[in-house]
Amino acid sequence: MADREQPYDPYVPSGTQGGAGQGGNQRTAQLQAQIDDTVGVMRDNINKVSQRGERLDTLQDKTDGLANQAQGFRRGANRAYYFELFTVQRRYTTPSSEEKTLATRAAVIQILSNIGSKREVQQYLAQFSSVASQQFAVIKVGGAILTDHLETLCLALGHLNQMGLFPIVVHGAGPQLNKLLEDAGVEPQFEEGIRITDGKTLGVARKLFLEENLKLVEELEAIGPRARPITSGVFNANYLDEEKYKFVGKISGVNKAPIEAAINDGCIPVLTSMAENSEGQVLNVNADVAAGELARALQPLKIVYLSEKGGLFNGDTNERISVINLDEEYDDLMKHWWVRHGTRLKIKEMKQLLDDLPRSSSVAIIHPAHLEKELFTDTGAGTLIRRGNKLSVAANVDDFEDVSKLKETLIRDRDGLDAAAVVDRYVASLRQRSFKAYYDEQMEGLAIVLPPVSSSSLAHLATFTVTKPGWLTNIADNIFQNLQKEFPRLMWTVRQDDENLTWFFDKADGSISKDGQVLFWYGIESADEVRELMVEFTRHGRDMFGDINLESQLQRAATAASQGKPQMQQARAYSTSSRSLQGLPRRSSQLAVRSGSFSRGYATTTNPNPPLGKHNSSNTTPSKVALVGARGYTGKALVDLLNRHPYMDLQHVSSRELAGQRLQGYEKREIIYENLTPDDVRGMAEKGSVDVWVMALPNGVCKPFVDAIDETSKGREQVIVDLSADYRFDNSWTYGLPELVQRAQIAQAKRISNPGCYATAAQVGIAPMVSYLAGQPVVFGVSGYSGAGTKPSPKNDVNNLKDNIIAYSLTDHIHEREISTQLQTDVAFIPHVAVWFQGIHHTINLPLKQAMASRDIRNMYAERYAGERLIKVTGDSPSVKAIAGKHGIEVGGFGVHSGGKRVVVNATIDNLLKGA
Repeated sequence: MADREQPYDPYVPSGTQGGAGQGGNQRTAQLQAQIDDTVGVMRDNINKVSQRGERLDTLQDKTDGLANQAQGFRRGANRAYYFELFTVQRRYTTPSSEEKTLATRAAVIQILSNIGSKREVQQYLAQFSSVASQQFAVIKVGGAILTDHLETLCLALGHLNQMGLFPIVVHGAGPQLNKLLEDAGVEPQFEEGIRITDGKTLGVARKLFLEENLKLVEELEAIGPRARPITSGVFNANYLDEEKYKFVGKISGVNKAPIEAAINDGCIPVLTSMAENSEGQVLNVNADVAAGELARALQPLKIVYLSEKGGLFNGDTNERISVINLDEEYDDLMKHWWVRHGTRLKIKEMKQLLDDLPRSSSVAIIHPAHLEKELFTDTGAGTLIRRGNKLSVAANVDDFEDVSKLKETLIRDRDGLDAAAVVDRYVASLRQRSFKAYYDEQMEGLAIVLPPVSSSSLAHLATFTVTKPGWLTNIADNIFQNLQKEFPRLMWTVRQDDENLTWFFDKADGSISKDGQVLFWYGIESADEVRELMVEFTRHGRDMFGDINLESQLQRAATAASQGKPQMQQARAYSTSSRSLQGLPRRSSQLAVRSGSFSRGYATTTNPNPPLGKHNSSNTTPSKVALVGARGYTGKALVDLLNRHPYMDLQHVSSRELAGQRLQGYEKREIIYENLTPDDVRGMAEKGSVDVWVMALPNGVCKPFVDAIDETSKGREQVIVDLSADYRFDNSWTYGLPELVQRAQIAQAKRISNPGCYATAAQVGIAPMVSYLAGQPVVFGVSGYSGAGTKPSPKNDVNNLKDNIIAYSLTDHIHEREISTQLQTDVAFIPHVAVWFQGIHHTINLPLKQAMASRDIRNMYAERYAGERLIKVTGDSPSVKAIAGKHGIEVGGFGVHSGGKRVVVNATIDNLLKGA
């Protein structure tokens, strides 16, 4: 097995893989050589653009053919590689072979990068992986697809499965059934588009559906992924109209158990559209209808209808419709002459379906060859139908129903220590200016545009912010389409390290970068004006916009705060004339000019209290740290963190029991435990030999040490972090939970009370839902015995805990008071201790004011904690085993009661790390 030939990887140059150029891989090596040659020619063309200043669009014809040729080569190479990939995995890996599974997943992502950027693929994969497996996608496969595109379909499904996704496939067999009936001399009969199914037709259909199901399952398994045929037991139905349609069913219920069982066993579920009534009678159901009812039951992110046409088409232009936003376009769309018959019925059914699903769900009509492009790229490939969001427009500040919500929206993804003050000034300045703001009802997306001034015909997109749920519902595209209609000429800036920079490139005609910022524009046809704009930005960067640009104000404020300087106002603003100068070469080493292209995906993810980022760090040299009370589990964990932190220099460690011994686990210098008294601490504080004091003492012990530091003038400027509960209810101290307390407040604080372990996870698990609560949340918490400390007791006695769980402090636990105080709502907390060493698990019961869907709740958590590196939101319930030893919190579960007004959330945390 060790000598087995490696599967061909088209992304590794020939000769670098062991045995890759031998035997069965000779053909793929040739393909790689052709790809290299083709890519080389394309790069030469690009280099010519750089050297001669030729416009990119003049070379489009030269490169299009070569690009298509290279894509053809890649498809052949990918097919060979993909078959080998599956063969090797099926024969030699087991479910526990995690490294091989991850390698396979990475390889498939690399293959998918052919159809879009790696960022797009990974972004959409993260979105699809955030929900329970059965909520990824329902894919309806028509009979014609099974006949003519079976292999293409199975390859696409296999790719999805290799990335850990489990699409649920529902298939029909209408064309095959028509042919069989005609061959048997039976003429198919339809009434109002519904097949009349008598006993003979039902018998033929039943046999055919079983055969087609088996054919699809066998083809999938021949390629690689496991598949499970599910031909009954899912759809419950009643007669639609027995007298009129005979054996045709109307679905009355969906049994999800067979589907969930298949996915839990690692299989792709493959369903027929046959149903049964309560007496066991098989009934025929239209496959489109079956897929829709299945979607209503499972509430997937995607509902895909595979079609040979590859989408819906505009009857006036004969062009494929890329996207339909039903909330804004449905009424007008239904008035078009070409929206009739089957097209009209299809759009109407899609609207009815999406009205029953969470707003993040969407329907795609797509050819099977483009399934992956539709799922994993911003541009898509078929027709995407979604509810979208109706937008509001404001022309002055008073048009906003809630100005405080406007300010919260402006600040939610802005960093800086005094961002709130800057936003206040910015909103005040808007009262003195003309502007137009575009936003949805929930302000998931907001754009503020300043119209052209008298000396310019360019509008300026002054701010643009979108949340993660906004991304899921494509609000950014909705907003930008409105901007393009209203403002034919627009410019804006984006940070060069923005993870979604490519989305802005897709929206722009040109761009230029300087000092980490990128200026974009569209609609400028005058070469002279382009040159003037470029020169202005090159000289002044984003400051060319003066005070009309929020990001520029925030950047100056952050810089001033970090340097201890007052904020300076930039009074100069950009202006340009519309003079025309023909023939200017549209090229610079930093300039990118793009032809207009349509993109459906989009931009920025945020939360109301985002991480400040490295650019707001104030330390250039390590802070001198003293740790008072380092004997316990928490103290040892903290020593390890300080040892690995580049800007923390541990210099003193105090423990009465360990005084005189060498500190273990700290490698920056040798440190001997001391037995510091309050008098010793007072003297050290007065000398200024410590920058940060960390009190890792039991509750009720640290006050003399804090008082000693406070008594000195230098000590009052030194930072104290108290890990006990002594100061968590003292308003003169700052509560140090950065995910829920304003980070700017913590960054400037000198006295910080560290949150409790149980309390941290409980607050994170409840906070996004506080405004939706109908009653008191109840937290059932279970901790490992390290939470009981090192002093021997029944709660940390392993023998006592074996096969046991111990409840304690059933009411009025200190963390119950802490959680309730910080969330400003009464919370019941019931702690327990169990036999494992470290890690906490919460089961949190939340009563709701209104009925809500699980996915909507999960999306609220995902938005609230977007960008938080130490919080992971998952669709499944997190486990203690997965979080132990890791510095973070996992939140999941999101089980909603059948009535919709109660949700159960799970949260896990390591009590010695993030929870300490």
